[in-house]
Amino acid sequence: MRKLLTAESVTAGHPDKLCDQVSDAVLDAILAEDPNARVACETCATTGLLLVMGEITTTTYVPIQDIARGVVLDLGYNRAKFGFDGHTCAVLTAVNEQSPDISKGVSMALEAREGKSAAQTGAGDQGMMFGYASDETPQLLPLPIATAHQLARRMDQLRRQGDHRWMRPDGKSQVSVVYEDGRPVAIHNVVISTQHDEKVSQAVIREVMMEQVIRQVIPDHLLTPSTEFLVNPSGRFVMGGPAGDSGLTGRKIIVDTYGGVVPHGGGCFSGKDPTKVDRSGAYMARYAAVNVVKAGLASRCQMALAYAIGRAEPVSFTVDTFGTGQASDQQIEQALLKVMDFTPDGIISTLRLRRPIYRQTAAYGHFGREDLNLPWDQGDKAEALKAAIG
Repeated sequence: MRKLLTAESVTAGHPDKLCDQVSDAVLDAILAEDPNARVACETCATTGLLLVMGEITTTTYVPIQDIARGVVLDLGYNRAKFGFDGHTCAVLTAVNEQSPDISKGVSMALEAREGKSAAQTGAGDQGMMFGYASDETPQLLPLPIATAHQLARRMDQLRRQGDHRWMRPDGKSQVSVVYEDGRPVAIHNVVISTQHDEKVSQAVIREVMMEQVIRQVIPDHLLTPSTEFLVNPSGRFVMGGPAGDSGLTGRKIIVDTYGGVVPHGGGCFSGKDPTKVDRSGAYMARYAAVNVVKAGLASRCQMALAYAIGRAEPVSFTVDTFGTGQASDQQIEQALLKVMDFTPDGIISTLRLRRPIYRQTAAYGHFGREDLNLPWDQGDKAEALKAAIG
């Protein structure tokens, strides 16, 4: 059976990703001083303005305005002619403490309040989370999203090197992959859009993107004579960043995960401390799926979790190996529950999440990051899972 799967990514300077990185930079600064802080930080951006808002309960103080400006400048928005300037943009804050009702449920889980267990942390919200791993790429990701991220990173790398001074921080990539019988066989098309100086020609942009981005990332054996390349298909991309399109934390959740190959529960990651299972539950689901694949128990694995606010144990726990399992999905579920702890405290302890590790995840995806050695991408439970299966 033949089908197409498509995924997109964006550069670090995309306005939504700028907001994700501001939110996670604030979170990191707080966790560095107060690992038990409760943080739900969101950012929005538009022409000349950043608004940092949310609910934060902490024993420390961090200079939110300075942190936000630092992120903007680091991403390359340092001149007014780029449409946004971290030196001069307004930075407003609207931050309150976490709701006492939510805080009570998180601080002592329902199980503890009912006397069924010792005091433990309850989930910070209800919701569904999905994790996925596939052996089709070294990153254990679907090929479309893995390739789209590599293209976006290469665009940023090229811009930061300074060899092409017409490049600007905003940009996008998109890849459509041909699958036959469930395995990727070719690239159907590639879309690259890069913000640029108004004086550069589209011919120069296309040549650089083709030779120094696309052909540097995509191996020749995946390209065919019919592969289509669309470079700046709008014809002009001078106005970009927050001046060209407003940005908002959590608006690139499919970019952050698996590119649409897997369902998404809907909750964003950035700006949230690990009691928020939108983030930590999704990380743990990825960790479980990675270990299933690395244990050789399946070539593809989707892990689905769901939580109720204030309760520690998940209310739903399912595995789908899409017919590739070496054991039944139910056996793998039981093995995971035996080997891993899916309560908020268990997740936080297993993945060591009360650390300032989050801003680095806020561009180019949260999963399959070979450059970061993130705990939820490790296969250190693979042997224990095999033993639990027996």
